[in-house]
Amino acid sequence: MNQEFSAEYWQNRYQNDQTGWDVGAITTPLQEYFDQLPNRGQAILIPGCGHAYEAEYLFLEGFRNTFVADVAQAPLDRFAARVPSFPKDQLLLQDFFRLQGTYDLIVEQTFFCAIDPSLRPAYARKCAELLAPGGKLVGLLFDTTFTHQGPPFGGSREEYKTYFEPYFEFLHFETALNSIQPRQGRELFIELRKLGS
Repeated sequence: MNQEFSAEYWQNRYQNDQTGWDVGAITTPLQEYFDQLPNRGQAILIPGCGHAYEAEYLFLEGFRNTFVADVAQAPLDRFAARVPSFPKDQLLLQDFFRLQGTYDLIVEQTFFCAIDPSLRPAYARKCAELLAPGGKLVGLLFDTTFTHQGPPFGGSREEYKTYFEPYFEFLHFETALNSIQPRQGRELFIELRKLGS
């Protein structure tokens, strides 16, 4: 992992509340997607989860097989304090690229844009590795460039396609129509199904 974006780097950002990407709640595109999921027993992974509002929503809606992973302890501690009934063994203090296990759904929310862009091909490959046959990668990607130095790092849908095409069938890969106001027109909603399933 790029040392600049190490566990210590992210721990310091959370401890100092340098979390400008954090909107304090689940965002509309993911909430509306979760609301139409029929299978509450599926295994769900949220990598680079941060304060894990998505996991809180899922868990309280009955998705009890939800796992969250982050390299920083601070956001996991805050999440555990906020949702004390969430199983402690489903809080994973771990580097995403070293995770093991099999999941039916991986949820992407501001993790892809936080990793060094050189790791994007490995991210796509790792998601496919962690997904069960027929498993899906669902979430939001920034479809914009940023003037500031990242993270977050932006990009374009054309770039992103090159990473995911070897491993996934594209079910949805379009501009999100229900983004929160500050991100209107700058997010892609993705729903990708693992190939060979």
